[in-house]
Amino acid sequence: FPLMIWFTTNRLIQNRYSTIQSSLLTYITKQMMLPINISGHKWGSTFITLMLMLMLLNTLGLLPYTFTPTTQLSMNMALAMPAWLMTVLTGLRNQPTTSLGHLLPEGTPILL
Repeated sequence: FPLMIWFTTNRLIQNRYSTIQSSLLTYITKQMMLPINISGHKWGSTFITLMLMLMLLNTLGLLPYTFTPTTQLSMNMALAMPAWLMTVLTGLRNQPTTSLGHLLPEGTPILL
């Protein structure tokens, strides 16, 4: 499946493989970006790449005598920590007061 991303053609008449590739990528992108506003569309390639990687890693569990790499805590932390940090830093850059408010526990005095 990921090989579909690499094979492209510059011809005016596309073959079946590139037609399936472009229609599938268009469909996936449209479905993922539907609930997100326009400013969130810049994260589309990151979300699609992460989704494809997780799907491929989880299909490794279908092979006999293997396990999926996503069962390891180190793999999950390696994916989760940069995503969380990216979200927090983007929130701090765009809306600092609201982002800092989410890091405080509920019921904290207003002065903090």
